[in-house]
Amino acid sequence: MSSSPLIVGIDQGTTGTTVLVLDQRLAIRGRGYCEISQSYPQPGQVEHDPEAIWQSVLTAFAQARGQSGPSEIAAIGITNQRETTVLWDRETGRAVAPAMVWQDRRTAEMCDRLRAEGLEPLVRQRTGLLLDPYFSASKIAWLLEHTPDLRRRAEAGEIAFGTVDSFLLWRLTGGQVHVTDVSNASRTSLLDLESLQWSPEMCRIFGVPAALLPQVGPSSGRLAVTHGAGGIPDGILLAAAAGDQQAALFGQQCLRPGDAKCTFGTGSFLLMNVGPRPVLSRHRLLGTVAWQTATETAYALEGSAFVSGALIQWLRDGLGIITQAAESEGLAASVPDDGGVTIVPALAGLGAPHWRSEARGAIFGLTRGTRAAHIARAALQAMALQNVDLVRAMEQDAGRVLTSLRVDGGATANNLLMQIQADLLGADIVRPAQVELTALGAARLAAEGAGLAVAAAVATDSDATIFHPRMPASERDRILSRWREAIAKA
Repeated sequence: MSSSPLIVGIDQGTTGTTVLVLDQRLAIRGRGYCEISQSYPQPGQVEHDPEAIWQSVLTAFAQARGQSGPSEIAAIGITNQRETTVLWDRETGRAVAPAMVWQDRRTAEMCDRLRAEGLEPLVRQRTGLLLDPYFSASKIAWLLEHTPDLRRRAEAGEIAFGTVDSFLLWRLTGGQVHVTDVSNASRTSLLDLESLQWSPEMCRIFGVPAALLPQVGPSSGRLAVTHGAGGIPDGILLAAAAGDQQAALFGQQCLRPGDAKCTFGTGSFLLMNVGPRPVLSRHRLLGTVAWQTATETAYALEGSAFVSGALIQWLRDGLGIITQAAESEGLAASVPDDGGVTIVPALAGLGAPHWRSEARGAIFGLTRGTRAAHIARAALQAMALQNVDLVRAMEQDAGRVLTSLRVDGGATANNLLMQIQADLLGADIVRPAQVELTALGAARLAAEGAGLAVAAAVATDSDATIFHPRMPASERDRILSRWREAIAKA
């Protein structure tokens, strides 16, 4: 086992926390995972217990450290579910309310009101984001209005706000550091995308007291050191923090403008590096900070499809046509095509570039000859077709043509889905051999922040599986035409 210093990547996600311990060749020396539960108090509401989040980090860290051996940990990097909002007492460090998860939609009415007041163009211009409950600012406002005495305490400086990275950094330092990184800050609707500082104008619009906010720091650098963090030793350099999708972009080594990746999870998250200046989308994509290191600030365009892997879960849990998600590949491969079936997976509305919250899921083209296999194949196509829409919008915004797309996430194990994605996009799909690229991206950022030399790349193309498009253009055009018609009807 290597005796070189180790690097830890903490990936605090929506359903659990993964911790990787890596050496300087980026080989995994230890891995820990701890699931966390979500609660749904009312329709449209999604919450986490912040204490459960913290305990999941300690548990996963202990598991990973138990496997990694005694070598010294040189640096820790954090990546996290992004817009999820935590408010806590500065004196006790305890959360004053459940965390409002990024999926929570209870602030839709507030966003609608601000939109009716004509404020969305200003919000987009300043922050790169749309008016949507997805982002943190409206969640903060809701908590301040619906938790007794909280607004007064917030204005008095007694309460701290953070996305999950900020909450974890507070806990890892025993309350000595209240900081977030630019990539997470850019998901709040409160950060000026040009200056990379909190915008007093946005704070006023959303009713967020400036006293709540953390300091904005880089994604990679000497952020703090651990202190009083329970099972995590004191004195370890905290050298990186980044939102999960930005960390995956870095982990995929999408370091040049035009490089793009798609993470296939519950939803699909597609990001393109657009270089050192923000790009304001003309197609209602999101402008966001990709990362900031000692040598560069990189921006990205992002598009999200709300339902991706969740569509396969629906085939399993809702329709019962499969018993395990992995069965979708074999079932879909048992027929040569979709049999004329098109699925619009608007089970939670349509995300970018459509942004139609009123849209509902639909299945078109059913006949007496339709079988479960056709529906399974149409589901895989729907996952891919959403990404085609996102890529085409990004290409127009960025003025670049995508020739390959790097992918990660659990659903990328489905070879048929990856081939369908290549066919419908008309571009190579590159699946690296290393799949835990979010935690790996955090570790790479931490290594850079700590000045450690690490392996030059996550994986060379010789290590990756590449899916080349092989569908005739006429067939692709036919499927895309049916898709556009179905989207218009949903």
